[in-house]
Amino acid sequence: MTLKQALATGTLLAVAGLGAPLLAATQEVTLDLVEPITDYKLYVSDRTAQLVEDTGALVAAIHAGDLEKAKALYAPTRTSYEEIEPIAELFADLDASIDARADDYETAEKDPAFTGFHRIEYGLWVEKDTAAIAGYADRLMADVKDLDQRIAALTFPPETVVGGAAALMEEVAASKVSGEEDRYSRTDLWDFQANTDGAKKVFELVRPLIEPTDPAFVSTVQSNFDDVDQTLAHYRTANGFEDYEELSDQDRTLLSARVNTLAEDLSTLRGKLGLD
Repeated sequence: MTLKQALATGTLLAVAGLGAPLLAATQEVTLDLVEPITDYKLYVSDRTAQLVEDTGALVAAIHAGDLEKAKALYAPTRTSYEEIEPIAELFADLDASIDARADDYETAEKDPAFTGFHRIEYGLWVEKDTAAIAGYADRLMADVKDLDQRIAALTFPPETVVGGAAALMEEVAASKVSGEEDRYSRTDLWDFQANTDGAKKVFELVRPLIEPTDPAFVSTVQSNFDDVDQTLAHYRTANGFEDYEELSDQDRTLLSARVNTLAEDLSTLRGKLGLD
């Protein structure tokens, strides 16, 4: 049975290999949203699989004692996580283990409970010692594998998926633009692009449901995505992005303004789809 046939007959849709039926989570799910949510789960599953693969390469470089290779792999490895952060954050224990900042712990970087990407970042850029973070690397590897497995079994809440587009951009504007995210490596712009790409994916999937009745809104949001992408493109290099420290206060203000504008528009998506 095809997806369209399932929708036409009202058959409960289950995606083979992707866990529980997607329609079981909430009474608010409309038939129109089944296909976008299904497609988004495929996207997230692809990103978590990529995260597992990339983390494996990062961990291997750390165990090999190759500091420069590990530093080069750090930012691109994080992008898959940053693209799907609203879904990853549904698992609070794993999110804390994978993506916490030193500020979350009483003794900051010295606290043994401080794990994940940013503990590894600290080890690579500040301590410059791969041996000291080998255990943290192994913990990260186990955590991302666990995340991949949990997401495979997850029924995606439509309100979280749709609301995640705004959440990604709101976090960039509210805290990440300050530079507090990747404070040791200054690879913040990689995260900003990944957050933008993740938000854009959600928008692209629900766009066909909104465009027939509100084409002006769709055009505005697309234009705002283009503005953010063009701003970030200004800082691209052959190997990724400039060091975030290279951006002036004026650069950061412009980026923040454009991200804020986009976030404000995306915050209305849930209402437009009847999910508020």
